[in-house]
Amino acid sequence: MSVSISSVVSEELISEFETRGAVCLRGVFDSKWVDLVAQGVECELANPGPLAKDYSADDAPGRFFGDLVMWQRVPQFRAFAFDSPAAEIAGRVMRSAKVNFYHDHLLIKEPGTREKTPWHHDQPYYFVNGRQVCSIWMPLDPVDRDTCVRFVSGSHNWGRWFAPRYFVDGEDYYADEEEGIESMPDFDSARDTHDFLFWDLEPGDCIVFHALTIHGAPGNAATHRRRRAYATRWMGDDARFAERPGLVSPQIEGHGLKPGDAMDCAHFPVIWRARPESNL
Repeated sequence: MSVSISSVVSEELISEFETRGAVCLRGVFDSKWVDLVAQGVECELANPGPLAKDYSADDAPGRFFGDLVMWQRVPQFRAFAFDSPAAEIAGRVMRSAKVNFYHDHLLIKEPGTREKTPWHHDQPYYFVNGRQVCSIWMPLDPVDRDTCVRFVSGSHNWGRWFAPRYFVDGEDYYADEEEGIESMPDFDSARDTHDFLFWDLEPGDCIVFHALTIHGAPGNAATHRRRRAYATRWMGDDARFAERPGLVSPQIEGHGLKPGDAMDCAHFPVIWRARPESNL
């Protein structure tokens, strides 16, 4: 049964997102969408793209696999981006009148994977400025609190940018004091001084989080359960193309955008627009 997104994304939930930087939505994707994305994952694993990466060593237990910008070649992912409720969820949570699709990101931790996802926030990786940038993180498997991504509550409102980090070794892409881009603190050693957000999740649930909310994730200690997560990245009204002082990820070329341009183009299509009478 389909869910009314306008009723799920309440004013209370939007306010929580604005304050805490990450919110959990329950049962917003029905089995049709979960199954479709799961089919896309198998297609992706059978034929990984040029940005695919194994973040775990060959001799390490389990496997931490990721890939980006798959929607242009995996039909199931394209259908999810264009036809699922994801774009509307992002638009309503961000209070945006329109939503552009930025890219998608697959993150799989097979049973027994020890590798953690290093603490980071997303926007310094991106060539996008603006406050209306978010992700929707959708699990394809049950995820318990011991395996769930952890978010540092309120960190999107700190006014601080931290250097993007390689997932393989946690090293900085770049740090630039003149640009105000700092190295990421060790939040594993600061658990008593911050409020961390994480949840038990089922397929059909999702987490919506701001592109500046700091987050990381443990490995997958489960012996029989995969942790397949499909993340989609979304941009709202104020998103503008920006240059960074170092590498960006993903490196998407051929869009023709210049600094300050709105992100509207074929590479970053507008997927959803609010109806004029909608109360955002």
